[in-house]
Amino acid sequence: MSTTTVTTPRGGPGLEQRRRLVTEIPGPRSRELMERKRQAVAAGVGVSLPVFTEAAGGGVLTDVDGNTLIDLGSGIAVTGVGNSAPAVVDAVVEQVQRFTHSCFMITAYDGYVAVCEALNRITPGDHDKRTALFNTGAEAVENAIKIARSYTGKTAVVAFDHAYHGRTNLTMALTAKAMPYKTGFGPFAPEIYRAPLSYPYRDGGLSGPEAAARAISQIEKQIGAGSLAAVVIEPIQGEGGFIVPAEGFLPALVDWCRANDVVFIADEVQTGFARTGRMFASEHEGIVPDLVVTAKGIAGGLPLSAVTGRAEMMDAPHVGGLGGTYGGNPLACAAALAAIDSFENDGLVERAERIGELLLDRLHRLQASDPRLGDVRGRGAMIAVELVDPLSGEPDPGLTGRVVAHCHANGVIVLTCGTHGNVIRFLPPLTIGDDLLQDGLDVVAEALAANR
Repeated sequence: MSTTTVTTPRGGPGLEQRRRLVTEIPGPRSRELMERKRQAVAAGVGVSLPVFTEAAGGGVLTDVDGNTLIDLGSGIAVTGVGNSAPAVVDAVVEQVQRFTHSCFMITAYDGYVAVCEALNRITPGDHDKRTALFNTGAEAVENAIKIARSYTGKTAVVAFDHAYHGRTNLTMALTAKAMPYKTGFGPFAPEIYRAPLSYPYRDGGLSGPEAAARAISQIEKQIGAGSLAAVVIEPIQGEGGFIVPAEGFLPALVDWCRANDVVFIADEVQTGFARTGRMFASEHEGIVPDLVVTAKGIAGGLPLSAVTGRAEMMDAPHVGGLGGTYGGNPLACAAALAAIDSFENDGLVERAERIGELLLDRLHRLQASDPRLGDVRGRGAMIAVELVDPLSGEPDPGLTGRVVAHCHANGVIVLTCGTHGNVIRFLPPLTIGDDLLQDGLDVVAEALAANR
């Protein structure tokens, strides 16, 4: 390890874009702060990698001990435009000097309207749309369901195996995985049902239309279209394991929903805003959701979420039925407008495609010589590898944990996901450089080799 003197770095893309370790991970200062965290923060709030951030930008994060780590997580797909992106910072600074809050429901401001106009324009479909702004992805999912119920006059909602939609009571009911999201927190909201997803790696060759027919048959038998307000699905599942449904699965669901007066809700919280090599993942198969839920990448790190959809559906709830004190905060709206401009005009959609090519090429080459890499999947800068026992094909969360621990100890931030905890996901900022990305993947390869 280098013993270079540590100076306090500035954030943003001005940070040197290379991995650099000056202490063990976590270092002494991070360990001190983690002890303070244990004494002050509720134990239920976990930390995957026990380092404390000092600055971040481009594709790196610098901790309080002066270590520079490669960021392959983007704060769970939030900082797609890069951390402390200059245009986002400038927009927020300008807005904070004007005012920080008025509550849009009390006195309105143009930033909220401008974000809604932008989302109405860029989300899939050219129909008449409306948008409402909120704070978190879970809050937006809940409001999408409120809107669907108000519009249809029906109550039941279908979610899918391996789904993740949030940690509130209603969204916990929608979420499939018990631990850590649901265990001990029930009872949950009623009238939530689950259908089987298309999971190509584990579906035994079932095609997309065949998997959709299986799901639709279960929905019709167990719920009935006459009681069903909405189907909510992630076009590519996030926490559930970056599962990409087989081609034809999503269009078949959309067609069934349209024929049966059921609202089709696309949860694009993790897949939205250039992440998959399209502005929205729904575009890969040309589907047009009735309602689109967005958050995470929308505002470069500031808390903001939205529901965008067909005008007649969005306008169904009564005046005052949607909203919230902080929903569409002016600082977050300023950040979102700058971030959306960057997604549209700085080549980030194309950059996501390039990142995906690099990730898939390297991971497929690793897979060719290592049968523990059971599946490599994803789109754009949203790629995952599922680790399995090479003899049985069963999930191997133990190996996954060891590989991730090795990466963390060597200065690479990677995240796990999947119902069985055996999936490593790659969500780098779209501003990461090729060399930095390859260095991070070198460490992943070393971690796999060290844990044979």
